[in-house]
Amino acid sequence: MLTAHSGQIDPRYTQSELMDAGYFSWHTSPIHSGLVTPSKRNKMSRSALYPLICLAFVFVPSATAENWPSWRGARGDGSSLDANVPTEWDGATGKNILWKASIPGDGHASPIIWEDRIFVVSCLPKEKQRVLICLDRKDGKTLWQKTVMSAPLESKHNLNSFASGTPATDGKLVYVTFLEVDGKTVPAPNVGTPRPITPGKMVVAAYDFEGNRKWIVKPGSFVSAHGFCSSPVLYKQSVIVNGDHDGDSYVVALDRKTGETLWKVDRQHKTRSYVTPIIREVAGRTQMVMSGSKHIASYDPGTGKMHWEIDGPTEQFVASMVFDGNLFFMTSGFPDYHVMGIRPDGTGDVTDTHVAWHQTSARCYVPSPVVLDGHLIVADDRGTANCFDATTGEPLWKERLAKHFSASLVHANGLAYLIADDGVTTIVRPGAELDLIAENSLGEFCFASPAISDGQLFIRGEKNLYCIEEQVSTCD
Repeated sequence: MLTAHSGQIDPRYTQSELMDAGYFSWHTSPIHSGLVTPSKRNKMSRSALYPLICLAFVFVPSATAENWPSWRGARGDGSSLDANVPTEWDGATGKNILWKASIPGDGHASPIIWEDRIFVVSCLPKEKQRVLICLDRKDGKTLWQKTVMSAPLESKHNLNSFASGTPATDGKLVYVTFLEVDGKTVPAPNVGTPRPITPGKMVVAAYDFEGNRKWIVKPGSFVSAHGFCSSPVLYKQSVIVNGDHDGDSYVVALDRKTGETLWKVDRQHKTRSYVTPIIREVAGRTQMVMSGSKHIASYDPGTGKMHWEIDGPTEQFVASMVFDGNLFFMTSGFPDYHVMGIRPDGTGDVTDTHVAWHQTSARCYVPSPVVLDGHLIVADDRGTANCFDATTGEPLWKERLAKHFSASLVHANGLAYLIADDGVTTIVRPGAELDLIAENSLGEFCFASPAISDGQLFIRGEKNLYCIEEQVSTCD
């Protein structure tokens, strides 16, 4: 995996390894905008080039273009290396909206992007179908739509959806996750108010880029009053899925080509959480780190063997963790709230030895944070943004920026993007004081986390997917 942070590429990885991981996309050259290729550029005179570049609007390409292949991007932490991500747009006027595409059904899963393809999952509630949709990146038109499964709708939290797990792709196959129930109910475990809920089985499936299903498996059971959300993570030849739930919880690794189980480890506390792990090469070993199920833990993603763990600090977790090259950062949760910086070099139970700092001032449960330029930005559910010094944990500022945040944060070019449920994105520059750069309205409710690829920002609203692209005038 990649350990890049704040725009720096880890020198231990070759370009081919980075490309295999989805780091760069199909047109990384800073002069390849789709109008002039590198091979033609030197053969063309200035007068010949002028009609090509003298357009009303042109896209300014990125020198570090990359795919967004899975939950929270190429590094799983919401970071983008693109330097020209839009900071201004308007859904009502169409400013910097390249295209807007209707997405059938409902879903909170993020879009993923690989070169000229966009993939998104959705649920068609009337038909009771969970679908995988492939769109053309250039115009948002649907290329194909495949039904992954048909099953009754599961019970869930009103802020969840029936298609919340973001897919993942390695450029060859697309991996998706859903929950399959048969309509039977059981008393809900681990809830304050007794009620019946629908238990089921996790479904993981793989499709090629033409929409052909290659395999489908059901690696374990799942029951939760809050419903299902698990985003697959790719590591070498495996697809790793978190199965934390209010029953016999597990983490499972499946073979990418066949779906066969490679390893499966129990999660001892058997408590629902919805965290997607991140994988880093740190402290001389490969670590897959995740919070959830009443603790924080690091595993070997090749075997499932645990490196270290920290008890608590609470019961339930949703937000994914991030890493700045020195510390892992965790935010949670329920029933109480915590933010932690954790040293990654421990072994066994490190509860009392490896918590670098601990704060309880940010009431964050669902949105995942970002860390950049020495600052940890945490958006709590009630609409308040918090900025901490990433090294010391010192709170730097706290401001109410929205009514409610569900989407996780992303960052690019030194700026953090915070998308509220009402579709308004607030862009801030981390620092000792709040530096508000812009506020942009989509004009549509938004619960999905955004994606960034090759200078384009993709935001999934309740009904539409938006491609936002900086457009600049080059002629009078």
